[in-house]
Amino acid sequence: MKLTVVGGGSTYTPELIDGFARLRDTLPIEELVLVDPAADRLELVGGLARRIFAAQGHPGRIVTTADLDAGVDGADAVLLQLRVGGQAARAQDETWPLECGCVGQETTGAGGLAKALRTVPVVLDIADRVRRANPRAWIIDFTNPVGIVTRALLGAGHKAVGLCNVAIGLQRKFAALLGVAPSGVHLDHIGLNHLTWETGVRLGGPGGEDVLPKLLAEHGETIAADLRLPRPLLDRLGVVPSYYLRYYYAHDEVVDELLTKPSRAAEVAAMEAELLRMYADPALDEKPELLSRRGGAFYSEAAVDLAAALLTGSGSPYQVVNTLNNGTLPFLPDDAVVEVQAAVGPQGPVPLPVAAVDPLYAGLTANVTAYEDLALDAALRGGRDRVFRALLAHPLVGQYAYAETLTDRLIAHNREHLAWA
Repeated sequence: MKLTVVGGGSTYTPELIDGFARLRDTLPIEELVLVDPAADRLELVGGLARRIFAAQGHPGRIVTTADLDAGVDGADAVLLQLRVGGQAARAQDETWPLECGCVGQETTGAGGLAKALRTVPVVLDIADRVRRANPRAWIIDFTNPVGIVTRALLGAGHKAVGLCNVAIGLQRKFAALLGVAPSGVHLDHIGLNHLTWETGVRLGGPGGEDVLPKLLAEHGETIAADLRLPRPLLDRLGVVPSYYLRYYYAHDEVVDELLTKPSRAAEVAAMEAELLRMYADPALDEKPELLSRRGGAFYSEAAVDLAAALLTGSGSPYQVVNTLNNGTLPFLPDDAVVEVQAAVGPQGPVPLPVAAVDPLYAGLTANVTAYEDLALDAALRGGRDRVFRALLAHPLVGQYAYAETLTDRLIAHNREHLAWA
């Protein structure tokens, strides 16, 4: 089995490598190729990756290359984890929206649109080259904004599934609070990527006992603190929103915070510099503890589970993925990409039936879906008017004066990445 990671020079990659090494019986990789144009980073990450495999007794071969076509040739699955423009572009995404009083964040709001515009054309080019190399290969997208990128891939006819670590993180958190194994916790997870709610927490599987009321009653303070939302709000909702919902439920509060503290991009850039220094140590043969603060917790477990299910039919029978709606949420178009529980196998994901969705969540989900449709149109066809329409439709922007100003600033900050600008 050959797997290729595009963006293999990312500081995230040792988290992935550690999972591949630990879970080699679930996903028996013979060759792992790390592709990245940044030769200096790739050398450091590739060296650590080989040491991790050796230390854990993994017999697989790790190859590093800047040649995308060679890297994906013959791959059974290709995992995308790239960042067009790097941390410098992320820093801009988190800054210029704040000048208009809007959330500055790399996947949500105006910053998320900028990332989509930079990313979609690059990902589609990569996917076309993967298809030419091996039309049977699966593409697993971890590149943000996952929902929009996965929708672009599926719309172009690629064999693609989107993956995010929010659900597996909550599953692990809830399992610890309940004192059970993570495999025994099944989430009723609904919504879009970075716009989701846990409407049930079931023991044993889709039909198991719903212990969400018990969780909220006994551990509501802990859950609320993790989300940075007030406990009474969770009690009134009766569900657990993802932490990204804080950008909607407490928008002005978040903006005030972001204006008075260093950006997350600055924190991550400093962390990445330290991680790369650590990766250069030839004695290091395990992922460092610092990596847990970089983000992407449990990413490797989710990636292994999904790849194993797609390639061998093994892994967990149900997984939270990003895939075509196809009637799962009846208030959304069939070609929308939703993030839900699905049965996953070699034929791809099949979403599980979803109970009727409260209008409180359905309304926001439909609104953001409409924005994502306009965002994808802007990413595929370009043009100032399309960018403006997407921003005007986003519930975190909404006002025409903001949309006008943000459109100009988005284009100005991203001109080098926009072929049409």
